[in-house]
Parts: sequence; C-alpha cells; structure tokens
Amino acid sequence: MAVVKFVKLNPNASVPTYGTEYAAGADIYTLSDDVITINPGETVMIHTGIAMQIPEGTAAFIFARSGTATKRGLAPANKVGVIDSDYRGEVMVPIHNHSNTVQQIESGERIAQMVIMPYVKAEFIESDILDQTDRDTKGFGSTGTN
Repeated sequence: MAVVKFVKLNPNASVPTYGTEYAAGADIYTLSDDVITINPGETVMIHTGIAMQIPEGTAAFIFARSGTATKRGLAPANKVGVIDSDYRGEVMVPIHNHSNTVQQIESGERIAQMVIMPYVKAEFIESDILDQTDRDTKGFGSTGTN
C-alpha cells in the first residue's frame, strides 16, 4: 500500500476515500463556499482544498466517477488528469458538463476518482529503422473486425 501525505488547505476539505475495500480509485470531493452551477457545454475548475505528496515513481491519475459521468454527464474536461509526484499545489479538477441540462455541484460532493499508479520513464532514441511486426504499419481497426 502506498502512503500519500496530504495537507488540508482548508479545514472544510474532505479526505479522499475508497468506496469499498477493493476499489482502485479514491473518491475526491468538491470544496466550495457556494453551490457550483455548470451550464451545458461549460467547463468549471473544481477545488478540492487538498494538496498531496504523491510517492516518487508514481503519479495520481484523475478519472471520472462512473455514476457521475453516466447519470449527470459530468466528467473531467481533460478526460484523465495527471498529478506528478513533484507537484505540491491544490488538487483541482476541470469538470465539463456533457449533458443538455444545467448541473449543480454541492460542496463535499464526490466529483472524481484518483488512482495512484506507477509509471515507466522512457528514454527516447532516434533511429533510422524500427523492428518489424506482423501488424507493422496497419492502423486503426486493423487487428479485427469490431
């Protein structure tokens, strides 16, 4: 289990929580003085009131909560947010309203989920040739009919 230190930047901020014992994503919560209104097609930056120290060699990936996205049309505008281990500022989530109706978000509402994952750092080496494979340069849809 990874240890993630966090600081409440506001005493009313909520600690990320896991919904079940085996949940991969920890819910992160909205922090706002007022109800946040998001019009159809609009994106609003949502504050959480927390800053974190992500363990070195990992990053925090911010994903939509499935229920919030499918039932209300609210999801991160950047689809997947990435919080690097050297970032110490407030965690904020740009939420986009994909629905056709005005949506309201209350302070303390679960707005997204965060998964802590390891990553591999790559060294990019320019080359004149790449190893060939059976697929080779066949692109989108080339590995099957569906």
